[in-house]
Amino acid sequence: MLPINFLQSLAQLKGFDQPAFEAVHASAEQVTSIRINPQKFNSENSGWEKAGQVPWCNEGYYLTQRPSFTFDPLFHAGAYYVQEASSMFLCAVLQQTVQETKGMKVLDLCAAPGGKTTLLASYFKDGLVVSNEVIKSRANILVENVTKWGSDHVIVTNNDPKSFAALTSYFDVIIVDAPCSGSGMFRKDTQSIVEWSEENVKLCSLRQQRIVADVLPALKEGGVLIYSTCSYSVEEDESILDWLMDEQDLVSCRIAVQDDWRIVETESTRHQAYGYRFWPHRLQGEGFFIAAFVKLGNFKNEYLPSGKLSAATKQEQQFINDFFSLPLHYHLFKQKDFFRVLPQQWLPDIEKISRALYIKKAGIELGSIKGKDIIPSHEFALSLLPKEKLTTVEVSRDEALQYLRKKEIKVEGIKGWVMITYCGLPLGWAKVLPNRMNNYYPSEWRILKD
Repeated sequence: MLPINFLQSLAQLKGFDQPAFEAVHASAEQVTSIRINPQKFNSENSGWEKAGQVPWCNEGYYLTQRPSFTFDPLFHAGAYYVQEASSMFLCAVLQQTVQETKGMKVLDLCAAPGGKTTLLASYFKDGLVVSNEVIKSRANILVENVTKWGSDHVIVTNNDPKSFAALTSYFDVIIVDAPCSGSGMFRKDTQSIVEWSEENVKLCSLRQQRIVADVLPALKEGGVLIYSTCSYSVEEDESILDWLMDEQDLVSCRIAVQDDWRIVETESTRHQAYGYRFWPHRLQGEGFFIAAFVKLGNFKNEYLPSGKLSAATKQEQQFINDFFSLPLHYHLFKQKDFFRVLPQQWLPDIEKISRALYIKKAGIELGSIKGKDIIPSHEFALSLLPKEKLTTVEVSRDEALQYLRKKEIKVEGIKGWVMITYCGLPLGWAKVLPNRMNNYYPSEWRILKD
């Protein structure tokens, strides 16, 4: 049962139809959508049936029914991400507001669990993506999902938004998917209905203002700010747009939407700033709101002085290269006992960012050296880095699930390190010894269900 005062607060909003809105929430209908990883996915390998494409995202697809993703090895391999279709509209916004992607520096400020970050990693494949989450436990989930996606140009940070002000005029694009009252997810999360209140909406609105105000100094002149929520409330949507126009030097961007998408274009009361609201009774997706701005003004880049990443010795570099065969345009560095690589072009940026922020993940972790042996890392297995020299073992679906449970599987005729693959996609490492196989799949990621 939806709260009466909640329904009353929506009564005057464009596109709202109370009987249809209540009916779709009362129904048992579930909309399932995924966004494929264009560098990993092969449609011939999927075990589920598509029900059509998400119209505003080329990589987005609806499924006829919701499968058990936990038991799909391709999900664990990072071949796709389970993402709500409305959120994928970020792709259309980027296509119309960001004309160039090469060399762009992009921040996903409130990033966990990682849906928008993985979309950004694919869209800005020749840029740098900084993915931040302030809550430590959620940042760990973000690292897991970024690792599965495999991109080497994503940095994961764990910082309060105000920390980014030190990177003055640094980012070309900032996405703020702001924490909100969550009314747009009532259909999927009934607990959020119980937690909804007008007071919480007001508190969320104040928090959203603080978050955007804290991070905006990090956006370049001419840079794009994209603001979104999964709330229907005007206080968290149009009112925030007006506040931005009042307090910040921004210009609202109008996004072209096709009529058959059934997305509702709105305008804020005072400044007629454009926003886009998604109603679940009008389209296949949950409640969502998004808007885009361009930042004006005359700002200078005031970067912090660079830090220095610990370099590997020549002997270590040779040892690592003998195992991994790294391309020349990668920079190898050490973080504690582990060796990591990142594209050489982003080395100065990583060093600058490290002076301002706590970094949880940068580039790809290759592994560590123990005596005369390499211990390869799971990040490398799931990465998009070349792996031509490595020994692989292709397994069946049942064997893949056994491996993902961190159980032993039978491997014959091979000794030493092997990469376990399913449908040609790496799942992780195993070491084959004379009498057993050691499964190196991360314990914290293993499938617990039978």
